[in-house]
Amino acid sequence: MIARIWSGESPLWRLLLPLSWLYGLVSGVIRICYTLGLKRAWRAPVPVVVVGNLTAGGNGKTPVVIWLVEHLQQRGIRVGVVSRGYGGKAQAYPLLLTADTTTAEAGDEPVLIFQRTGVPVAVSPVRADAVKAILAHHDVQIIVTDDGLQHYALARDVEIVVIDGERRFGNGWWLPAGPMRERADRLKSVDAAIVNGGIPQAGEIPMRLEPGLAVNLRTGERCDVALLPNIVAMAGIGHPPRFFATLAACGANPQKCVPLADHQSLTYSDVSALLVAGQTLVMTEKDAVKCRAFAEDNWWYLPVDARLSGDQPDVLLDRLTSLAR
Repeated sequence: MIARIWSGESPLWRLLLPLSWLYGLVSGVIRICYTLGLKRAWRAPVPVVVVGNLTAGGNGKTPVVIWLVEHLQQRGIRVGVVSRGYGGKAQAYPLLLTADTTTAEAGDEPVLIFQRTGVPVAVSPVRADAVKAILAHHDVQIIVTDDGLQHYALARDVEIVVIDGERRFGNGWWLPAGPMRERADRLKSVDAAIVNGGIPQAGEIPMRLEPGLAVNLRTGERCDVALLPNIVAMAGIGHPPRFFATLAACGANPQKCVPLADHQSLTYSDVSALLVAGQTLVMTEKDAVKCRAFAEDNWWYLPVDARLSGDQPDVLLDRLTSLAR
């Protein structure tokens, strides 16, 4: 229903317009207060790069963060990552992640980024505190924030917006009548717009999510996902249909597709109830970080990597490298 409202297919969005106007007014006032200096943003002693979006829901933002981190590491840049930590609840903030940090404490995306990249990752509702925690313990040259485009309390040097190329901006209205956190004209003030799938518009950087081999949660064994038998697919991400479409493009034919809420907590009983004997469970890597501790032998995940094309990604990386040095 939400998807139909936000796309404009359902006329119910008109009933929500008063709430959207209120949302737009409040968010606009907050931004103006920081722009005019009525509220002061904290500026870190190292460059800060925000990777965010204008819409609610999954756009492929976390794969872009991982892409940035890995490519900056290849250039010899020491990177730290901060996040709000959605889906997690730590005993105290800021929380600097370790190998023992759980998704219940930090959220799934920070744990995923930490495990994939090995860079310092910290979470806090106050992102400036997360940055300070990293700087207090690690000699990093640049900070990348996973989300936080609208978190103006943290000053930033570069803003990158990730756009779902298929859904783009729906009906264009603020939440809750539409998917927008900020209106589309905000793109005029950002440094780069990366478009995940679809057809990029002028000036936008094309991106696709490229799947790898399926990975067994218990053993680490890798396998072509199309060779796995009797698949049940599970996806707890912002836009589950994208994952199911990826499986189909890989030649897999799931017997059942189970969409879950983004950042949804998972238990063994929740997950094991989805399949019967003889079936194979395939999930996203974001789900896998929540399930690894209690996984069965027939549970697999399909990792994806961001692939950016054209000359603009190198120009962006050159700029970030220059800032960091």
